Amino acid sequence: MSTLDHPSISTLAAALREAGMSAAAERIRILDGEVRTAALAAAALGIEVGAIANSLVFRATHGDHDLPLLVLTSGAHRADPARLAAVTGADRVGRADPAFVREHTGQPIGGVAPVGHPHPVRTLVDRWLAAHPVVWASAGHPRSVFPTTFADLVTLTGGMVTHVCAEEEDGPL
Repeated sequence: MSTLDHPSISTLAAALREAGMSAAAERIRILDGEVRTAALAAAALGIEVGAIANSLVFRATHGDHDLPLLVLTSGAHRADPARLAAVTGADRVGRADPAFVREHTGQPIGGVAPVGHPHPVRTLVDRWLAAHPVVWASAGHPRSVFPTTFADLVTLTGGMVTHVCAEEEDGPL
C-alpha cells in the first residue's frame, strides 16, 4: 500500500472533497521523512515555520468529563493551556496522551489532520495563521501535508478563530 492509500489520508481526502475542497485533496503531498513537528514540516517544504498549521490535541476537562480539543496553531507559536481553558470554559486543559489522541482523531500524534476524525472535535484556530496566504496542515499521517488557506481551514473545521498563546499582540484579521 502506498502512503497516499493510508486510511487516514484517504479519510482526509474524502472529507476535503465533501467540503468542496477537491483541489486541496489533489495537492496532498507525501514527504520523504516524518514531519512530526512544525519545524521539520517547514524545513521539508522550504517555507517559514509560521505557515504550518500545527495540529495539537488537548484534553479539556469539564467537570467529570474529558473532551478532545484540537488547536490549529501557527508553528511559530506555542498554545497556552490556561488561555485555552479560558477561551473554552474548561476547568483545565492539558496535552493529550497518544492513546487519547488516537481514540478521538483516529490519527497518530504528529499526523493529526484538521478533519477526518471519527466524530467532530471542537477546534480552535490560531489567528496568526491568517498572516500567511498558504498554510500547510497535516493530512492524517506523519509524512503527509496539504496546502490550504486560513479562511478555508476555518470553514473546513468550523473552528473558532482566537489567540492561543499566553501573551498575544493583536494579530492579523
